[in-house]
Amino acid sequence: MAVTIRGKTLPLPILQGGMGVGISLDRLAGAVAAAGGMGTISTAVCGFREPDFAADPKGANLRALAAQVRRARELARGAGMVAINAMVATTQYADSIRTALRAGVDAVVCGAGLPKDLPGIAAQVPESDAAIAPIVSSGRAATLICRLWDKHYQRVPDFVVLEGPLAGGHLGFSREELAEYGADTKDVPNTYNQKAYDKEVRSIMEVIKTYEEKYQKHIPVVTAGGIYTHEDVMHQFELGAEGVQVGTRFVTTEECDAPDAYKQAYINAKKEDIIITQSPVGMPGRAILNPFLQQIKEGVRPAIKSCFQCLEHCDIRTIPYCITQALVNAAEGDENNALLFCGSNAYRAEKIEKVDDVMKELVGE
Repeated sequence: MAVTIRGKTLPLPILQGGMGVGISLDRLAGAVAAAGGMGTISTAVCGFREPDFAADPKGANLRALAAQVRRARELARGAGMVAINAMVATTQYADSIRTALRAGVDAVVCGAGLPKDLPGIAAQVPESDAAIAPIVSSGRAATLICRLWDKHYQRVPDFVVLEGPLAGGHLGFSREELAEYGADTKDVPNTYNQKAYDKEVRSIMEVIKTYEEKYQKHIPVVTAGGIYTHEDVMHQFELGAEGVQVGTRFVTTEECDAPDAYKQAYINAKKEDIIITQSPVGMPGRAILNPFLQQIKEGVRPAIKSCFQCLEHCDIRTIPYCITQALVNAAEGDENNALLFCGSNAYRAEKIEKVDDVMKELVGE
């Protein structure tokens, strides 16, 4: 079941999804990599625990990121790969990538927007041979990215992550598209139309094959969104995927960087508690309904005390709440005042597990 990415072999075809703020840092990423998969550090406000974060958030983030990449690689002990997930919508998107590459990260995965310039950013750190990959959700997005990279950089992705509508956090779909797939749990039970999205997955794979042939290079496809069990993994392999990206299942592990209150929120959640909300980033997101989101739904706007300069397009005069503060609250265990991002299957969590056991279960050992 091993998968090879840019000349490096992952013993297990499991990629841990990047989860910010502070949910997937060096501890979780290192544990997943040590178990033979690809562990991923989220670059989103990853320096929020640095003592000078309030005074210099950008400097704190980059300093913390470099240290986290190095620690994760030490924990990995050369078994798997360590990656970062960098959000295109953030102000430190390019700086985070350059910092991680200099620190020795094995792969860069980018979402929350189309990473049109990722090959150019990676080329600015020539000593790195890290793999680069976009996260896409449609054939249209896959075509656009491959076409742009081909035209401007004469390069194609080293692997591609196809993230479906059941994923956690920010989603690459409009509310209307989520409704079409039956993945918007707004007022009705989730009646996800898996066949419809499976068809989209196959169409995206056809796009990838076109560029494989042009460059005479194999581009592994990794699928994501709602993958929770070994049966889910096998279904993705039947579609043609060579790996899967999993986020939610790793939250309730001992090694996850999230606080106990965050993990317990998953264990306590019921299916009807998992909703789609509109994020200040400008994208729909999936999260657990809690007092904070209930307040937002009722139109109550929490006070915004300061700006962390985290998003490219953010006006604190008009946003419904500060997403950084809400996510930092989650990472610090203040769950009643927090945005608790999660995947569609978070309600299935029943206990705290170990990363190694989750990895083995996913691959059927």
